[in-house]
Amino acid sequence: MPVTNQQVAERAFLREMYQDAYFPSHLADKGREILLRLCERIEADRPSGLPALYALTHASTEEFNRLDAELQTVGSGIETVAREWIGEEFRFVATAYGFADADHEELIATRDR
Repeated sequence: MPVTNQQVAERAFLREMYQDAYFPSHLADKGREILLRLCERIEADRPSGLPALYALTHASTEEFNRLDAELQTVGSGIETVAREWIGEEFRFVATAYGFADADHEELIATRDR
């Protein structure tokens, strides 16, 4: 189901990863897909508050943890800078769906360190 939020539909998710040869495009695509699935879940489930939003973002963060393992098999990985890029995308998503007061660290609290 395509997202209906116009801000999200126009967003070039993970632009920095696509611009950096360290990240294979087909794996950056998987990261973009994770974020779009998160948006679809938010639109479908309509979280009633921050705890419900965090449950969704934590599940998506776990998907990024698995993607990191896949990236490592090709000599890449989600390191400090990429973690920041991904965190920014989670903040964007939260704000785009009306959760501007979401704790930025809590959105991605389940990330591997």
